Amino acid sequence: MVRNYEALYILDPLLTEEETTEQIDRFSQFVETHGGSVENAARWEKRKLAYEIKGRREGSYILMTFKGGANLPSELDRAFKLSEPVLRGLITKVEQI
Repeated sequence: MVRNYEALYILDPLLTEEETTEQIDRFSQFVETHGGSVENAARWEKRKLAYEIKGRREGSYILMTFKGGANLPSELDRAFKLSEPVLRGLITKVEQI
């Protein structure tokens, strides 16, 4: 069964624009490789964090909406945790109305 998800992840603010784009493409390809489809990957501007994470006080926020199977969010979360430039990641299931 295909479900709708949102992934909000925060990238290291010290990445260049090119490196940030590479990370966005990398996670979009990850979703597609694991049987999902990315609907949108919106880049927000750098924002101040509520507290320091990995020595950083701000981060680049990325909101990605995608569709995939039930096991895809756990695989993507694992990829976020293994990726050095990702400060934090959160994946939520979006209920259809």
